[in-house]
Amino acid sequence: MTPLLGRRARQRWLHLIIGGALLMPYFLVGTVIVGLYRPDVNVFNSPVNQLIAFAYALPMAAVTALVPLARPLSVAVARALCGLPPDRPLADGPARTRQARVRSAAWFTLHVGLGGVISGMTLALVPFAVGVMGLSFFAGLREPLSMYLPEGLGRTWVLALAPFAGIAMLVALTGCAAAAGALLANRAPVLLGPTPDDRLAAAERRAAELAVRNRLARELHDSVGHALSAVTLQAGAARRVLDSDPEFVRAALTAIEETTRRTVGELDTVLGLLRRDGNGAGDGAPDQPSGPGLDALDGLLAHCGLPVAYVAGGDPDGVPGAVSREAYRIVQEGLSNALRHGGRGGPVRLRITVHAAGELEIVLASPLPERPAAVRPGGGRGLRGIAERAVLLGGRTEAGEHDGHWRLTALLPLHTPAQEQR
Repeated sequence: MTPLLGRRARQRWLHLIIGGALLMPYFLVGTVIVGLYRPDVNVFNSPVNQLIAFAYALPMAAVTALVPLARPLSVAVARALCGLPPDRPLADGPARTRQARVRSAAWFTLHVGLGGVISGMTLALVPFAVGVMGLSFFAGLREPLSMYLPEGLGRTWVLALAPFAGIAMLVALTGCAAAAGALLANRAPVLLGPTPDDRLAAAERRAAELAVRNRLARELHDSVGHALSAVTLQAGAARRVLDSDPEFVRAALTAIEETTRRTVGELDTVLGLLRRDGNGAGDGAPDQPSGPGLDALDGLLAHCGLPVAYVAGGDPDGVPGAVSREAYRIVQEGLSNALRHGGRGGPVRLRITVHAAGELEIVLASPLPERPAAVRPGGGRGLRGIAERAVLLGGRTEAGEHDGHWRLTALLPLHTPAQEQR
């Protein structure tokens, strides 16, 4: 009896009765329409006219369910009373697209239509079945029906079978309610679930969130990671010559101070991006470049902890802000890699050239170590971050051994894809 009278079946029956209650205003309007062209007939005494009024009510219910807010209301009721399995998700939020509104209207129409039928059966069949079961036990119930009951042995059989007939009616009603509730539960994920447009919008939101996370991860990795690497190496070198070379120690401490001061400013910028992207508000446009650019390159090279031979070609000051900012980060990560893994065979060579063809070229070459550097757990994100920065601007990068050096090359277009579209 669990499928017919269990907790889930009772909840679905209640859901159907709610649908019948929601149908009543439309049904009453339908009776008014029937009464307009059949004024001589009492609609409530004619089953045929009631069916006609029911047929008028369903289209009216479908039209009113086309409003966007109909879907979240239907979803809330269906989740509470339909007993849906957890692996069948429903859509959240109003129906914004035409497809979603049509599906919501179809669900609402199915709900109130089945609900009206089951509610009518419940109201009519339950007292009738109880009356039939009582024919054998109460003479007062038999008197109004005496003219319809057979005489003699036939009446005896009718009265003997009446309780079983009443029970059969209730079982049939319960089965119809359970079947209608199961049908609603089966159709709910289809009609109230995410449409293809909803899934596409959700995928776009997830992609945007992932892009924000990756951007913040790159910012933190490049700024904080570079600063920690430089500070660690400079502090270690200063400790080794603390007693023998005070001037070097003083220079190392100055470099540490400048590096940490600059990194605090960059970290504040990254945290500002985090607050803006997390809360959807903040100062400036979402795509506005922030953080240091090529104009801050001299300070980076002076306190990076490595001797750098820098050559500039073209006009770096005319590089657009977004490209300048990403170029700075690429150089910063390249210097960080040279600081951690490079050899001591000479200075790092850096060349930044602005070509007339509209490209910014970055070439950074550092000496190879005498023996391979130990692989850090969780490392290896720097080159991937550099490649991601270049790809976002429509550029490309290359990294590998070349003429006894580890060389990093990046080509960045001066006009990003977004600017070209505008």
